[in-house]
Amino acid sequence: MIKVPIGQLKPNPNNPRIIKDDKFKKLVQSIKDLPEMAEVRPVVVNTDMVVLGGNMRLKAMREAGWKEVPIEMVDWDEDKQRQFIIKDNVSGGEWDWEMLANQWDELELQEWGLDVWKAPAEIDYSDKNEEIDVDNLDATMTLKLNFNEDEYWQVKKQLAQIASTPEQALMKLLGNE
Repeated sequence: MIKVPIGQLKPNPNNPRIIKDDKFKKLVQSIKDLPEMAEVRPVVVNTDMVVLGGNMRLKAMREAGWKEVPIEMVDWDEDKQRQFIIKDNVSGGEWDWEMLANQWDELELQEWGLDVWKAPAEIDYSDKNEEIDVDNLDATMTLKLNFNEDEYWQVKKQLAQIASTPEQALMKLLGNE
């Protein structure tokens, strides 16, 4: 472990973790209350100084006014770095589910210990539909769908298999390609 100026570290743009306001404030306070925590759990970076583990702690350290940060540098291939990002974060915080759905492989995430979405083979949406008189529609209309969060991610994933955007998928499904 070595200490480096905080400005040398680069937050990982592909970090699939987020931290909400209240939890972030608590993290900042915990770093202020127990700064020694950073030495026993240093920020992990690759050889380009991109953070692999500790993005939220780094953000909190910046907020707390730290000038130097304890780091552990690793020289790993891309696959091992991606595995570490997930495995290091399985136990806490919140996931950016949209990033995980769009940029990560579902089977790898499961292998690394992350409980991911499970899209059923077929979902019955009949209770979400209502009759629409298509003969009396304006040229433009709004389509409103009501889903809970789990259903939303399932639908989004299924639409992504049909076309590159949800809008294009809906147009395709409606026969308006």
